[in-house]
Amino acid sequence: MEKMSLSEIVSAVGGSFGYPADMMIDSISTDTRKIRPGSVFIALKGDTFDGHDFAPDAMKLGAEAVVTERQVEGARCIIVDSTAKALRDLAHYYRMKFDIPLVGITGSVGKTTTKDMIACVLARKFKTLKTEGNHNNEIGMPLTLLELDKSYEAAVIEMGMNHAGEMSRLSMCASPTLCVITNIGVSHIENLGSQENILKAKLEILDGAFPNASLVLNRDDKLLSGIELQETRGMIWYSLKKKDSAVYASNISADEGKITFTINYGGAKYPAVLNVLGEHNVKNALAAFTVGVSLGIDPAECAAGVGDYRPAGLRQNIKQVKGASFVVDCYNAAPDSMKAALNVLSQVKVKEGGKRICVLADMLELGKRSVAYHKQVGEYVASAKADMLLCFGENSRFYIEGAVKKGMPAESCRHFDSRSELAEYLKGCLEEGDAVLFKGSRGMKLEEVIESLE
Repeated sequence: MEKMSLSEIVSAVGGSFGYPADMMIDSISTDTRKIRPGSVFIALKGDTFDGHDFAPDAMKLGAEAVVTERQVEGARCIIVDSTAKALRDLAHYYRMKFDIPLVGITGSVGKTTTKDMIACVLARKFKTLKTEGNHNNEIGMPLTLLELDKSYEAAVIEMGMNHAGEMSRLSMCASPTLCVITNIGVSHIENLGSQENILKAKLEILDGAFPNASLVLNRDDKLLSGIELQETRGMIWYSLKKKDSAVYASNISADEGKITFTINYGGAKYPAVLNVLGEHNVKNALAAFTVGVSLGIDPAECAAGVGDYRPAGLRQNIKQVKGASFVVDCYNAAPDSMKAALNVLSQVKVKEGGKRICVLADMLELGKRSVAYHKQVGEYVASAKADMLLCFGENSRFYIEGAVKKGMPAESCRHFDSRSELAEYLKGCLEEGDAVLFKGSRGMKLEEVIESLE
């Protein structure tokens, strides 16, 4: 973060402050554990905490001031109507100091992987700031913007939402110069009611975008392919197969944990290699390529840039555990991402006689159609190259119902009431050369099963 005067901050958040404000600030924090001299603490309120309770501690740790919604004894308070809005207002004020390309990205599934691939492509030409971890909400995203400094030449900002209006607030804060929507699925349909409402909420990414900001879109998505925008905004399409798109793929081949394919753009062909499996990742790479060429990066460099991506953590990370291949994809789950993960499992090589095992936990926040969505995924398991289906979670029983309906032997399917029971069963049946997919919503904590097997 570049230094700002405290008086600038008071003005940016529209607050009242009855103290001298000529000192310089080089850090903004919502966590007293990160407070240091020369910082400002913003007292956010959550469901189980109130940052106002920690305002005096922030002062003792060296904060020059605290942003609050009321006067707090023992603290120099910048008083505002809403500390959450103050954080967004300050981040927007600060972001507008930087005349750089800022790519805003959203979508129902795949946005984090696409964000990381875009960052790899942009890094070929620009020093690039990107959203880290799950900092894609109304707290994490503004704090990411406040990490900008004069050395950065571009930024890739992920934007997540689960209610109408959230994306609009994020967009107004970040003011993207280019927007990306990966797809419209059913994640958070419990809150938004329908895919059409999800589309409407995702399109709020344009609310704060620059007037001439173009929109990069997945043409293979049924809902996205039908949208129409004002003529002032360009739409740039990418596709796996539709050859009249600006960017499309051909010659896709998976082998030895990699995918090779050709990117078609501007009448030329560019070979590309991804160090991950799954055709959905080719789509993510096409989005990254499209962003890169839109920002003036040489197409060959963009094609090479997607190859720099490496999965990590709980997002489709393939690793070897005692001779078995674990596909670890436990960060989130929705029907589309479940099917994509199952496609990855089908591409992982197993030794002769080896097993492909699906370990699936519940998909959360799917609303009234949750049972139907779980059955659909189960049906897809039956059509994939899966030898066993092991399930954990209340709704995961319906995976088995769907799989058996489509012909998977019932004796190949088992449901477990606890992660520990699931882990013990896996310990007894896993063999060297097997491949195991671990997939479920983050709240199901399937990583605990993996940890017990390592």
